[in-house]
Amino acid sequence: MKRNIVKKIISAVLSATLLASLAACSDKNNASEDGNKVIRVGASITPHSEILEQAKPILAEKGITLEIVQIEDSITPNTGVIEGSLDANYFQHVPYLDQFNKENGSDLVSIGAVHYEPFGIYAGRVKDLKDLPDGALVAVPNNVTNEARALLLLQQEGILTLKDDAGINATVEDIIDNPKNIQFQEIAPEQLVASLPDVDIAVINGNYAIEGGLHVSQALAVEANDGLAAQTYGNIVATSADKKDDEALKILVEVLQSEEISNYIKNTYDGAVVPLY
Repeated sequence: MKRNIVKKIISAVLSATLLASLAACSDKNNASEDGNKVIRVGASITPHSEILEQAKPILAEKGITLEIVQIEDSITPNTGVIEGSLDANYFQHVPYLDQFNKENGSDLVSIGAVHYEPFGIYAGRVKDLKDLPDGALVAVPNNVTNEARALLLLQQEGILTLKDDAGINATVEDIIDNPKNIQFQEIAPEQLVASLPDVDIAVINGNYAIEGGLHVSQALAVEANDGLAAQTYGNIVATSADKKDDEALKILVEVLQSEEISNYIKNTYDGAVVPLY
């Protein structure tokens, strides 16, 4: 665990150093050598950076040079936009963005959703949900928005029942029926795959399942594509309020929502990433 914490700290420091370097030269590099408009976008490695790589040549044809800044933590992409070293980011959903804005007094905005990463329930010590024992240990993400999502999926599968009005803000306090006496273990999302040998089941974010070598086809259950989660947790391109009408960023979103990118997502991620367009 200590090693993972150190790794995360080092990753955040390196990301911050890279963003500082980009900020130092941002005034000089608003256009590339060929005269294209340059935009810098911070993104998670999987799948966001991979999707952006597919958009890169399409944008080049439209006079836009896309610089992709790969970032492993979930704070630096937003602070980079706030500080101006990034023009936009692509890694989060609106509930996370709203929470970040609330906690940091920022005014970042979404300029378009691109894809949806369905949560899945993955087998740990239990290989079938019908065999879930009384007092089962269930691992869920330890942040507010994603824990609610995990609870909604468990409710979808009849494992527990939430208050009618719990919705996307659900917490364990909103559970009104827990017939299996589920015990919850809150774990950092990036550690959920590693936790599987020590829990009965785990509810895991789509991108971390991919990074951990899991496939959505292995999941014991997944979020319904037409459910509340799919409508709410689309991954977005976010930017600062003063850049929300930037023409190059609008074109970026148009490309990411195009049929070409949609087909790439469908053909690459085996249902773990679902295009919204």
